[in-house]
Amino acid sequence: MEYKSNDATPLRPQGDRVLNAPLVEMDLNKFIEQIKTEATWQESSHNSITIFKSDSLRIVLIGMHKNAVLKKHTTNAIISVQVLKGTIQFITDKETVSLTKGQMIALQPKISHSVQATTESFFLLSVAALDK
Repeated sequence: MEYKSNDATPLRPQGDRVLNAPLVEMDLNKFIEQIKTEATWQESSHNSITIFKSDSLRIVLIGMHKNAVLKKHTTNAIISVQVLKGTIQFITDKETVSLTKGQMIALQPKISHSVQATTESFFLLSVAALDK
């Protein structure tokens, strides 16, 4: 197992957050507060931070302002979305699901979807790598 930390960037100059190790501890409340203090959160409709990344799984914490939209897109992986705070609408071509704190969905690959926050919201996006 290769230990992996994030690289420093102008937006996140600390560059020492562990992204992959045999055990990775993640303080979600701390990450939410971090997202809310960053300029990107103040200047745009949403902000995100990768909190785990391996060859087989990526976990991203996403924050969205009320009425913010992640435009329709697809992914080649299975994903899950778990709401931590707020309410979002998860929209596919066939249905719309309202998710609140403590609720989650799983979505198969190659299904077009979008997300709209009906309140300020934070959720975990997990992206599973597909077998090659």
